[in-house]
Amino acid sequence: MKNSVYKKSWLFLLAALLLFVLAACTNDTTSEDTETEQPETTDEGTEEAGSGEISGQLEIQYFVGGYGDEWWKTVIEDFKKAYPDVEVIEHAGPDINTEMNTRWISNDPPDVVYIDGNGSSETQMISEGQLMDISEWAKGITMENGTPLLDSFISPAEELDGGKIYSLPLVFDTWGVWYDGNWFEEQGWEAPTDFDSWIESMKTIKEEAGIAPFITTGQYAQYFQRGVLYPAFAAAGGEELLNNLSNGVVEAWESEEALEVMKKVEKIVDEGLVDEGFAAYSHTQSQMNFLLHKNAYIPVGFWLPNEMINDTPEGFEYSFVPTPMNDSGNPMALIPDIRPVAIAQEADNPEAAKAFLEFIFTEKYAQAFAESTGAIMNLKNIDLSANNNVPSFLKGINEMINNPGAIQIYERNTPVDAKEQEINVEITNEIKLQIVEILMGRIDAEEFVQRMTNKAKELRGS
Repeated sequence: MKNSVYKKSWLFLLAALLLFVLAACTNDTTSEDTETEQPETTDEGTEEAGSGEISGQLEIQYFVGGYGDEWWKTVIEDFKKAYPDVEVIEHAGPDINTEMNTRWISNDPPDVVYIDGNGSSETQMISEGQLMDISEWAKGITMENGTPLLDSFISPAEELDGGKIYSLPLVFDTWGVWYDGNWFEEQGWEAPTDFDSWIESMKTIKEEAGIAPFITTGQYAQYFQRGVLYPAFAAAGGEELLNNLSNGVVEAWESEEALEVMKKVEKIVDEGLVDEGFAAYSHTQSQMNFLLHKNAYIPVGFWLPNEMINDTPEGFEYSFVPTPMNDSGNPMALIPDIRPVAIAQEADNPEAAKAFLEFIFTEKYAQAFAESTGAIMNLKNIDLSANNNVPSFLKGINEMINNPGAIQIYERNTPVDAKEQEINVEITNEIKLQIVEILMGRIDAEEFVQRMTNKAKELRGS
């Protein structure tokens, strides 16, 4: 009986000791896990996602064109450091929109998409329900200085369907006229400020240099459409005329302002200022001719210097002026050509996608964007003047954009209704066809306007 009691006491003590050891191990494990899960802070002051709140795979689709991919590589690497629990998968390249098309059609899109390049259309993606409504989330984003992001854009985020926001405007590009500043200075030529001074400048260059001063691409007539016609329409009649013409409003095409703009185009042609071979040129060939001083002016967007960096002759100074189709005494017109970034409606990881979008809209990455692309991120009050890695032309245009009154910025609106979107596309395509006709001298201003009026009536059934 006594031995039995001793045995039971021993077993009790052994069990208690075992429970104590197990409890100690459990406490040690909990302490280690808690320390591991605490978010760390980078030298930029950004909390890392070690807590697991932002994790998983994040697929990003971005087009690689004239801006290159250096900026994207930089921000993605920095994002991965800030969010180590996120695995970023990049889908990028010059043909990425075509390559990813089947993913979008099959409702298996990437999480984040940068909308730019051939084969992409924000209007179409919205109409097909492919982009997420980010309105409420976007209203809560603030910049480093506490300013709401939506109040910090040069060109505002577009609101559709009664105030819905489907994308954030990332890149502020615009079309204008380029020239070689060094060449102009050597020859004593002055940059134009309005249509009359532009005509006189081109006539002088034609006489003194023996060249056709103006070049564009006939294969991609949207270069002239966006680089010359849109600013001219805006300067002549403001945003209302610009958008009504783009949307095929019959009365807009019958207006005096529309005819006056096309009369200016006709004058450029009649003075023999357009390169006769333009219709056969691709955009790169026309840009190469411009760099070789076979021509003096070319309408292109901000990406020109970056796209042609390997072909730029020594001593060539890229200089930019908003297309001078405005009348004397009136400000030059700029039409923002925005490249937005959005989240897919069917995104597998929307939280990581939102974290990425919030991550990139900062002063730091706006400076980096200007350095690596030669273009401007769509943020106000970014001072590029002290950044030695930013080209001088971009500093000038950035100062101009942020200086109210120096130029006039006009917005092009995206049609909301599906029928209106279809008309917009048809009108856009028709304009491109007629641009080639008038620049080749086959039709005059009256015929251009009449053809566009007829097309608008056809599309609207009137």
